[in-house]
Amino acid sequence: MSSGTDRFIDAVFDFERAVHAQDPEAQQQAHMELHRLYQSATPEEMAQGGKRLADVLTDVPPGPRANIAVLIGACVEGGADPVVCAPSVLANLAESLDSATEFAQQWATADVGEAPDPEHVELDPELFEYFGFGPTLSWWTLADWNRAALAMLSHKEVRQKFGHSGREIIRERHDALGEISDRWDKCLGYALSVLDDEPVIVLHRETNTGYAMRMTGIGDNFQLHTLLADALIGGGHIPGEAPSAEAVAMCRDVPGMVHTTGSFNLVAPDGSWIWNEGTPSDIPVVDGTHLLVLDPPPYQRSWPAGRFFPNMVGDLTLERVLAPDETAAWFERVSPAKGPDEE
Repeated sequence: MSSGTDRFIDAVFDFERAVHAQDPEAQQQAHMELHRLYQSATPEEMAQGGKRLADVLTDVPPGPRANIAVLIGACVEGGADPVVCAPSVLANLAESLDSATEFAQQWATADVGEAPDPEHVELDPELFEYFGFGPTLSWWTLADWNRAALAMLSHKEVRQKFGHSGREIIRERHDALGEISDRWDKCLGYALSVLDDEPVIVLHRETNTGYAMRMTGIGDNFQLHTLLADALIGGGHIPGEAPSAEAVAMCRDVPGMVHTTGSFNLVAPDGSWIWNEGTPSDIPVVDGTHLLVLDPPPYQRSWPAGRFFPNMVGDLTLERVLAPDETAAWFERVSPAKGPDEE
């Protein structure tokens, strides 16, 4: 009898053999064992199991494939190498997005009301006949593919490996689906937009000062706002009330969230507001660099400070304070602030 520390990897081996043998009954049994045993697996088993499952993922029949991808994501969260596991998961996600879009297009053409919500409606096998097996299955399993992809994209190494252009391919497909359905997933959209080692020029209008900064792994502008206040107010560069050390730590790499209060209004160079609900990718690029202006907050706003993606390490660093002439040159590119009704 296998020991408690090797039973999960035994199930992985059994699943591999069943997939290669194209034995549906053995595959189903091994699949059930995988889910039963993975929570007790060691990090070493997770690392080995995640890689082996990723290697075989594309050979898994379409029906259970998305569920195996979720299991690979769980292995990554438990210690498997995300760079090794990501390619097959993200490639399948891209195909699933295309196929789900095909389903949405066919459904719209059929003009039979709103498309079914897989979270609340059971899959009717007759849909396979009307809309095709692949498109229908992709529509129903898309949430699993999104979930698996998020486990990969939470790691900077994966985002760097696929680069902006690689993620842009997936984002275009994701956006295409969102244009014709309500299946645009906010978390996936934000993850595909995350910036790493990205320079940003930050101008503080009240003090007429400027700062060269660099942002990495920041999921939304609430997180960015807190880290900006820490670097500039907490660093003694501008006046105001800095966030707590606990709030800052939770915006970087500490689990949890804690209450904090806003310090600025984030503004684009044209004077329009950049909403905290958005992402750092919303900050416009001027002369090849993201350019952000900080204005006084028009009203007090507070929120739970922390990371939008709990498993994604975020950071914002102040590289240098701009010289007065540099700051003046950047301010020449900036318009007066606008009110929210002037957007």
